[in-house]
Amino acid sequence: MKPELERTKALTFDLFGTVLDLGGSLTPYIADFLREQGSDRDAGEFWAQLRYRQRIEQYQDTLVELGHSGYLETVEKAFSYVCRLNGLDPTRSAIKEWMESWQMLSPFPEVTAGLDRLKTRFKLVALSNGNPWFLDHLVKNRIKYEFHAVLSVELAGAFKPHPGVYRRAARELDMEVGELIMVSANSFDVMGARTCGLRGAYVNRYSLPFEDTDDRYLPDVTVANFSELADVLLA
Repeated sequence: MKPELERTKALTFDLFGTVLDLGGSLTPYIADFLREQGSDRDAGEFWAQLRYRQRIEQYQDTLVELGHSGYLETVEKAFSYVCRLNGLDPTRSAIKEWMESWQMLSPFPEVTAGLDRLKTRFKLVALSNGNPWFLDHLVKNRIKYEFHAVLSVELAGAFKPHPGVYRRAARELDMEVGELIMVSANSFDVMGARTCGLRGAYVNRYSLPFEDTDDRYLPDVTVANFSELADVLLA
């Protein structure tokens, strides 16, 4: 392990896109929805547009400061927007029905084995943008893993990468920020954590470049999956 990581006591994990395979889980439901709407739009392209738009909704939610709305609320807003972008006008009931697919998210195949290895040295904590009740469901029924703690950004009232999220996590865990490693497949998440003094592990599941940022905010570790993460942190 790198010397700067020796102080690590806990790993904080992003869930959406890092632990949970959003695209793999949701694209089949998008394909069904598009067929029902009589659209020949490609489900994969629709998902890419939705994921991009959802992040905009989250950033706006934090920046406008009208009150934190919640993760699934931003998903629904983004879905409605992308439907209109593609010339679709689904009923409210059709949108609500599609939103139920988010209850069926599944983890990436190597996640559980990787977590089992990592828990031999570190406390494992879920630190997610998700609504608290939604995280409870996902951890218990879909990931099926017992984390040391499950923390929602609702504690800070803003979505990641707002600095209050990472600082509040350290406070909740009674640890210093430098004793935590933020593990995420979202580079903005790792960068945000690094700016607050956390260490960072970038799980580059999607072969994407990291943020164009100051060298001080780059990840300490870059891996492709949780198996590689365990190899590096337990070395």
